[in-house]
Amino acid sequence: MMKNDLKYFLSVACLALAAFSCTEADRYTQITGYAQGGTYSVKFNMKGVKVPEAEIRTSIDSILTLIDTTLSGYNKGSQLSRFNAGVPVEPNGLFKDVYALSRKFYDETGGALDVASGPLFDIWGFGFTSESMPSQKTIDSVRAVCGMDKLGDDMSPLVEGMTPKLNFNAIAQGYTSDRIAGYLHSIGVRDMLVDVGEIYCEGLNPKGKGWSIGIDRPIDGNMTPGADLDGIWRGDGSGRGVVTSGNYRKFYEQGGRKYSHTIDPRTGWPVQHNLLSATIVAPDAASADAYATYCMVIGLEEAKAFVNGRDDIEGYLIYDDGGTMSEWASSGFNLAVD
Repeated sequence: MMKNDLKYFLSVACLALAAFSCTEADRYTQITGYAQGGTYSVKFNMKGVKVPEAEIRTSIDSILTLIDTTLSGYNKGSQLSRFNAGVPVEPNGLFKDVYALSRKFYDETGGALDVASGPLFDIWGFGFTSESMPSQKTIDSVRAVCGMDKLGDDMSPLVEGMTPKLNFNAIAQGYTSDRIAGYLHSIGVRDMLVDVGEIYCEGLNPKGKGWSIGIDRPIDGNMTPGADLDGIWRGDGSGRGVVTSGNYRKFYEQGGRKYSHTIDPRTGWPVQHNLLSATIVAPDAASADAYATYCMVIGLEEAKAFVNGRDDIEGYLIYDDGGTMSEWASSGFNLAVD
């Protein structure tokens, strides 16, 4: 090799080595705070992201503020609260988007998911107010003014003077996780776990594996997520919403009888069946949120059939089997073994 050729070879080799050594390493971080009556946690990999972490935090807080001022039933100045109070509201894009999603789920489930049944949750004490156990007469009178079938696609009443109140609790937290995930995608994040009460995850965790999500054991008194697990789901790197719905943390007791906080809007009564919790894995958290609630409305056997009939979701159902807690998992539900 000639002298000049050797210099060229060494120069190229040095450049290649420099490029390799400058490859950005994984750099995971976590942003936490309070939102929607609880805490939130956003874990993500900053690798390849040019936006400063402080700016990311501000943007996430802005999304949460927008959700609160639009969809919160506890914020009396939100668009939802003003709509429910009969105040004329020009819905923003977020309100319209969530309403359209809710209409889709209503049609898909034959009315088992009905965000226009807010007053039914109120009279049972599971909505934005708390009252004593309602009578059948009260339930019937409230059902008469509930239902998405009484509202048009633009939220206008189909019957003059009848505007059902809305309650987006069945999808709001999942939708929030999706909005935050969408923002993270827009700035180049590929590895993330967004938990705003409900979860969206994608990519890998800091150990280089798919994210692991614990499934709480549905027993009375298990009020701390992760304290007593029944199983663990592990992702494969693809984007997934993972949501568990259950009746073991919120219920109503009257006359020695326990009433589930899951209300079937088709009857106006809390459901009575042996399904204790439903964990759904779907392409997005809003869908997982909605379908987990739907499974809790329809019960074990119908939930099994629903999950098995869909190629875009997986499910893990925990139920009371004659006094013993049992589990059912769909064939594609990835239970972690370590």
